[in-house]
Amino acid sequence: MKAGPRVLVAGGGALGRVCALALARAGADVILADPNPPGVGASGVAAGMLAPAFESLFDAEGGDPPLLTRARDLWAPLAASIGLSLDRRGAMAVGSGEQVDLWERGLRSTGATAERLAAASVTDRSPGVAAGLEAVWTGEDWRLDPHEALAALTAAAGERGVRERRASVEGFDGGRASLSNGETIDADALVIATGHYRALADLAPELSALTPIKGHILRAPGLAFGGPVVRARGAYICPSTAGALIGATMEEGRDDDTIEPGQAATLCAAATAVFPAFADTPLIAATGVRGATPDRCPLVGLTRTHGVWLAVGARRNGWLLAPLIAEALTASLLRGEEGPDARRFDPARLAALSPRRA
Repeated sequence: MKAGPRVLVAGGGALGRVCALALARAGADVILADPNPPGVGASGVAAGMLAPAFESLFDAEGGDPPLLTRARDLWAPLAASIGLSLDRRGAMAVGSGEQVDLWERGLRSTGATAERLAAASVTDRSPGVAAGLEAVWTGEDWRLDPHEALAALTAAAGERGVRERRASVEGFDGGRASLSNGETIDADALVIATGHYRALADLAPELSALTPIKGHILRAPGLAFGGPVVRARGAYICPSTAGALIGATMEEGRDDDTIEPGQAATLCAAATAVFPAFADTPLIAATGVRGATPDRCPLVGLTRTHGVWLAVGARRNGWLLAPLIAEALTASLLRGEEGPDARRFDPARLAALSPRRA
């Protein structure tokens, strides 16, 4: 057992696992608790986008190019250290010439590199795209496979001594946490990284600021494409030799996991307009729920309850922001340092909070 602080991390998605690994590497004695195995939940129902350029362009409410780019850059050393491959073939947005003109200007305005592609070059770059579409490509955007990433993070954390409990955290008081399996764990700090869930709002009232956002995603196991990620109006398509992936809807205020045929059909139609082969391909639909804050920035830091910390609220960029959030959390929790994002991510920013509970 390590001599460092004892930290219990609640949540085994992208944020929970990256934070657990970062804390363990910094010397903490870490236990990660989640009732589900890796891959069950929003982090597993995701495309794994590390896309500062197009996320900033298409998500005006949540896009921040410098912040997202810093987060993406942290993935290169993290992935190398855990043996995870990153797809760096970039991404392109396809459409009419007029629409692509707007997107190209938008990308350049964010500081991203942008290459305009004529229709013939589009089909060369991404076989299967409908003829006649123009595009703008950027190499700024990367991608990872979420299930491979979760497996690699789990293995790396285990090598650093992180232990796991297949249970949820139900309470934390006086340095002692209670789990749903009846176990009690001594911990100096509890990190809540449970996505959109607000079950621990009695410990961290700041969780009440989260709004759930439900999203549908489609997989085509029998259809393999090569080339970069392709974006278009209403959908993005992630080529893969294991089967293409289509994403994603955003339904704010919804926290159920029901698959809605209408939402899936709309997503499929948008993708089929770009890749006609989807029209004749069986698709498998899945849903995931993210958590978002009113100002679209995550909640990272100490709550009003002594010893309870947050790492939640990354909205649609959980995978992208994970190492940046872990860096900020580790600096604050273990070293008492206030990094460049500490004030922006501080859970106290969303309301005038009462004094922290002892």
